[in-house]
Amino acid sequence: MPRVVKRKEHPLSMRLPEADIAIIDRAANLRGRSRTDFMREAAVRAAEDVLMETAPIRMSPASFKAFMAALSEPVRPVPEMIELFQRKAPWESGTGK
Repeated sequence: MPRVVKRKEHPLSMRLPEADIAIIDRAANLRGRSRTDFMREAAVRAAEDVLMETAPIRMSPASFKAFMAALSEPVRPVPEMIELFQRKAPWESGTGK
């Protein structure tokens, strides 16, 4: 009996305007990737982002109560964040401090 082999990859065909292909090719070249690899990664990343945006967060009533209590507490300054925001951005003059 012949053995059935499942395909690991499936073709996907798209029709795109020339301008879109030019942008994709330019970006793929900058990353040193093929057009196919670049588009696959970008499409998967976009799909994962959508799924994460719509994923429900589940917690017990006690955990939710603790979470809401933590959000209701007054803010406390974080010294490391204060220091970070006082630094100059790398593109500003100076060494970044």
